[in-house]
Amino acid sequence: MDIVRIFDTTLRDGEQSPGFSMSVPEKVRMARQLESLGVDIIESGFPIASQGDLEGVRAVCREIRSCTVAALARARRDDIDAALDGLAGAAHPRLHTFLATSDLHLHHKLRLTREQCLEAISSNVRYAREHCAEVEFSAEDASRTEIGFLCEAVGRAVKAGATILNLPDTVGYAVPEEYAAMFRRVIDYLDGANGITLSAHCHDDLGLGVANTLAAVQAGVRQLELTINGIGERAGNAALEEVVVLLKVRQATLGVTTNVHLDQLYATSRLLTEITGAPVAPNKAIVGANAFAHEAGIHQDGILKNPLTYEIISPEEVGVPKRQLVLGKHSGRNALRATLVDLGYQPTQEELDECYRRVVTLADASKSVSNRDVLAIAHEVMRKRGSETAVAAE
Repeated sequence: MDIVRIFDTTLRDGEQSPGFSMSVPEKVRMARQLESLGVDIIESGFPIASQGDLEGVRAVCREIRSCTVAALARARRDDIDAALDGLAGAAHPRLHTFLATSDLHLHHKLRLTREQCLEAISSNVRYAREHCAEVEFSAEDASRTEIGFLCEAVGRAVKAGATILNLPDTVGYAVPEEYAAMFRRVIDYLDGANGITLSAHCHDDLGLGVANTLAAVQAGVRQLELTINGIGERAGNAALEEVVVLLKVRQATLGVTTNVHLDQLYATSRLLTEITGAPVAPNKAIVGANAFAHEAGIHQDGILKNPLTYEIISPEEVGVPKRQLVLGKHSGRNALRATLVDLGYQPTQEELDECYRRVVTLADASKSVSNRDVLAIAHEVMRKRGSETAVAAE
């Protein structure tokens, strides 16, 4: 079974988005957790951006020993030198250099001709490879680059020494069929791309980040660039936790696996939330508060009988302590009975019916019912039974 390598860019693409900046100690703390999670590559920062980013890359390189550490650089000598400086202490360094290839970026942003772009790729990738054993080249805005020129650009990068080629959907413009077709064309152009790892990096501007990432895997891509909780520029990146669980759940169909330890996903997500102060949405897949919470009575009944009825993966497998049967106006008696038993009560059918009536009434008024509310209701109902028993005895 093919292994898809996971390239985590939480500390670079994720961290550079508004509201997610991290201090050097926070980057190191997050990097340690990413190493425990089992990612293959940690992109630690963009050293030319600031002295703080350079120090963050250096610190991560000193700390992380079991996986590759990458640093980003534009296809410019000064950028590459700064990245090499940051990577100097890494056990397994990777120089990640990029240049835009779409006509839109070349004309309006860089003021470069196509030929100047190709020359910059050749000279700078070659320079990077002379100083670092592993070089990745990214064709920024690849999904909006004319395919013939894109093939020529990545061909130049390979000839100059790049062994990893990233074709990002930089602005989240692609749809899955287009994105997969782009990779297939490039692989054909490179005669099967033997010895070259193709990489996908998808933004979520149209909500298609994970879908495009999946399409890339199906097209033969074997490195995925992702972030924890899907953080990143604008609408963010494809979320690491969503992609790796997708590959696990549909492994029989997709025929690939990863090195990620799924039971560390929830802890990693919580740590990022703690560091940045930015919580995930309750309905966020895998790590959201409601991802393994069930309120509807029909769903609760199914879960109690067999969790597979409404859960495609167990909460424990992704590090979530346990599922929740949330009591509300949609809940059923079976869920309430299970909650009461967990709280130490053994209700009769009559008591269960009375508790259920009171819970639904409370839920209609307050939208949610806590265990404390259930305890109060159960205590009152059970106390009534005790009083009636005492009167009957007299």
